[in-house]
Amino acid sequence: MSGDYFGFSFIRSDARNTPNVVLNNAPDISVIVIYFLVVLGVGIWAMVRTNRSTVGGFFLAGRSMVWWPIGASLFASNIGSGHFVGIAGTAAAEGIAIGGFEWNALIVVVILGWLFVPIYIKAGVVTMPEYLKKRFGGQRIRIYLSVLSLFLYVFTKISADMFSGAIFINQALGLNIYLAVIMLLMITALYTVTGGLAAVIYTDTLQTVIMVVGSFILMGFAFNEVGGYNNFQDLYMQAVPNITGNISADCYEPRPDSFHIFRNAITGDLPWPGLVFGLTIQATWYWCTDQVIVQRCLSAKNLSHVKAGCILCGYLKLLPMFLMVFPGMISRILYPNVVACVEPEECLKYCGASVGCTNIAYPKLVVDLMPNGLRGLMLSVMLASLMSSLTSIFNSASTLFTMDIYTKVRRSASERELMIAGRVFIVALIGVSIAWIPVVQSAQSGQLFDYIQSITSYLTPPIAAVFMLAIFCKRVNESGAFCGLMIGLAIGLSRMISEFAFGTGSCVSPSKCPTIICGVHYLYFSIILFVISCIIILGVSLMTKPIPDKHLYRLCWSLRNCTEERVDLEQDDWIDNQDSSMEIDEPEEEPGLCKKAVMCFCGLEQQKAVKMTPEEEEELQRKLTDTTEVPLWRNVVNANAIILLCVAVFCHGFFA
Repeated sequence: MSGDYFGFSFIRSDARNTPNVVLNNAPDISVIVIYFLVVLGVGIWAMVRTNRSTVGGFFLAGRSMVWWPIGASLFASNIGSGHFVGIAGTAAAEGIAIGGFEWNALIVVVILGWLFVPIYIKAGVVTMPEYLKKRFGGQRIRIYLSVLSLFLYVFTKISADMFSGAIFINQALGLNIYLAVIMLLMITALYTVTGGLAAVIYTDTLQTVIMVVGSFILMGFAFNEVGGYNNFQDLYMQAVPNITGNISADCYEPRPDSFHIFRNAITGDLPWPGLVFGLTIQATWYWCTDQVIVQRCLSAKNLSHVKAGCILCGYLKLLPMFLMVFPGMISRILYPNVVACVEPEECLKYCGASVGCTNIAYPKLVVDLMPNGLRGLMLSVMLASLMSSLTSIFNSASTLFTMDIYTKVRRSASERELMIAGRVFIVALIGVSIAWIPVVQSAQSGQLFDYIQSITSYLTPPIAAVFMLAIFCKRVNESGAFCGLMIGLAIGLSRMISEFAFGTGSCVSPSKCPTIICGVHYLYFSIILFVISCIIILGVSLMTKPIPDKHLYRLCWSLRNCTEERVDLEQDDWIDNQDSSMEIDEPEEEPGLCKKAVMCFCGLEQQKAVKMTPEEEEELQRKLTDTTEVPLWRNVVNANAIILLCVAVFCHGFFA
């Protein structure tokens, strides 16, 4: 076997030039220290301000959030360091089409706030698998979705974000990539484990401000360097490396359609039907059914705050084209021999990966272009994007594990035990993610964002199909949903495993994967898999018994306004049993000072809650599942949604 396995070079660390340590001056270090102190201060404020000792407080921030931190947190949770590294890298290689991935979200966040979240709120759920359990009954769909979601977090989110953040630190400080990962994780896990969702959302809001301000400054420096937008277009088309050997020009010359979002349906690297339809399927899974995103919406005070948060997130999603895509392409103009390298030996020398160095486009721009102080600010931006997305994922992953898996094992667990289990699980998740980093490093020709999207295309369309049909077609039942998920998983895994077994290859050394398996673009594969899953789900459901309406009140769109009491298909796995334990009034031993401090820090302090009457509990549940809106604010958010959709259409048309 050669030195490459899955495109991962075993000799990369020996062959790489050690980067200069560039963040070794007082202004840069001061900015980074101030950044960490401010984040720590916000995190501690959020921890003290909110109740973290209950399931609702830790996982849903007590359902007390207003629209602006929700919108900022949605954006920050989505924009990780994988975006700064991955989107900029793919843009350097292929042009602006990758920005279409971001602008597609402008439409899907409206679908989230107006169609999906109202059903989730009326259903009174904490997790997405919990919704499917209420909707279909049984346990197998809920457990399958929980386990698959956790695997997706490891394969496409945590490891990719950690790797991309480590690339930046490696470029800036010359630290070993795994040492950089461990340092980042120690900081991120700390306030996720201790603070719960409230701490995550408030720190996300701060991170969003830092990300936007810092990346705007870098964009200004980058465009100043190339002399404006018109020069930028001309210079990009001429950005080719000096050392090309006998390699085909197609591998190192910019694409003729680099400045078009919509590209040829057959020969395009991102064909327009795939970008319009295939991407929308993936975006529906991510924005409308993924725990990380929906959990933020479920923490809102009311439905108007959910919708306003979605609109704010939509406007923020306009920015990546300008803050990440264009700077990534400018990096290729300024450093064509490094960013656009094609000779495997040259690429190994510059970035340690034989398949290409586009992933260092954004970090190199920061390290070489920014002056002292601002360079430290940009490192803070990268840390902000990394930490905001990781903390969101850690919190949501622990929610899935605790509420959908652990409660199956320990049905009588106390609320405190669930809090501890969720925190311990985060630590285990981190270890698995670190082990997956080598595969992430070189998949999809070294283009990180393409790797993330391809894995998503192979595994998530069946989930999107199940959720869409569960909400909008009440005839769908558990048998149909489970068959669709299993057959869809088998088809998706066959493509994914084949691609990794043969290697994703690169332009210089294409993959030997048979065309019948790997020849279909991953966005087209997403469409095919979604259609097959829908046909199976509907077909099996129509051949089996329907679910009576009494079990579906407020769980699907046609029955969303029913006021009759719903008869659950199955009882909840876990019911808060702390009331019964509090009936025995026994003197408790006073914990020591050290133990009291640790328990307070982790939000696990003993608190005797006032026992509510059945009427009070019913009234509380009614408030938590209420979706009524003040007419004025309903009209305001509806008008803004229409404006946002018009902006989305204009942006696509202008760059099409």
